[in-house]
Amino acid sequence: MDSSNPTIDVRQGEELDAKQLDNVLKTVVPGLQGEPIIKQFPSGASNLTYLIGYDNRELVLRRPPPGAKAASAHSMIREYRVISALEKAYPAVPKAFFYTDDESMLGSEFYLMEKIDGVLVKDKIPAAWRFSESDHNRFSKVIFDKLIELHTVNIKVAGLSEFGKPQGYAERQIRGWNKRFANAQTPDVPDFEDVREWLVANIPNATNSTLPAAVIHGDYRIDNVMLDPSDPFNVVAVLDWEMAALGDPLMDLSNALAYWVHSDDPVALKAILKQPSDAPGMMRREEIIAYYGERTGFDVSNWDFYEVYGYWRLIGILQQLYYRYVNKLTQDQRFTNYGQATTQLGEYCRSLIAKSEL
Repeated sequence: MDSSNPTIDVRQGEELDAKQLDNVLKTVVPGLQGEPIIKQFPSGASNLTYLIGYDNRELVLRRPPPGAKAASAHSMIREYRVISALEKAYPAVPKAFFYTDDESMLGSEFYLMEKIDGVLVKDKIPAAWRFSESDHNRFSKVIFDKLIELHTVNIKVAGLSEFGKPQGYAERQIRGWNKRFANAQTPDVPDFEDVREWLVANIPNATNSTLPAAVIHGDYRIDNVMLDPSDPFNVVAVLDWEMAALGDPLMDLSNALAYWVHSDDPVALKAILKQPSDAPGMMRREEIIAYYGERTGFDVSNWDFYEVYGYWRLIGILQQLYYRYVNKLTQDQRFTNYGQATTQLGEYCRSLIAKSEL
């Protein structure tokens, strides 16, 4: 096991049948030797990722979680298509080599990819790196440089022109997340109808936008960026493409910044801090927005809408996971306090709207 990206024993309720798995994998991947050792990568709160170890090869398997789920939120074919297409235009993707939607094989659709050796940074920068404040600053630029690189990929050259419909992307996102939030309502969380209505009323007019359609990752954050073990300023892979699409790149940036919490932020944001964006020297959100605008040439002046959207989309994700926990569709204890986090973030959105000039 690679200790820089550790695995765990498979969580209860998310097991794979070892005999069935072995039969399937030895059919679709010739030459595998021995019996499979099945481990699970603990990161990620949506689709499930397993490390399958044979005597002569290690494979990574991705599949949706068991139980009820949003129809498009766990699409394996979406992930498989985008990383397969991006392999040449944006090499920082895992090499995927098999996909099936035949649920008779393992009980769900799934795909296989090569295991990549690298470091995933979780809640803290590894102490062994001995980062100074200037190193933290450089590291944060490296993270967002890789997002900028993605947003400037030539969609036609990458063969992704038919991957999605960028026209109307912003409206689909707002109405989609509003609907998903409503469908995942629990009695202990407000409905935040005022936030939903404000977002609908302030959707950017795509016909007047100078922003180009871009490849959208959809869930870009530090712990989805794998780094070279020998050079932490070198990104070897970007993971978890389940929300990838073609659309407004500023919405993807706002998704990423929703996770970017500072040490002096309000309690509502500190409660969702899960990455070391608060380390001394890390770029601040306003610096990242300005840097992004300079590097891409995109107009970032109308940020109010995007800021609220980024937090609202995160609220939608948290609430869907919390709904699954409340309704006993998962036993994952990480979701226990997501209802409280959803409520606090919703109130924070209200405070941003109150200050907005839109």
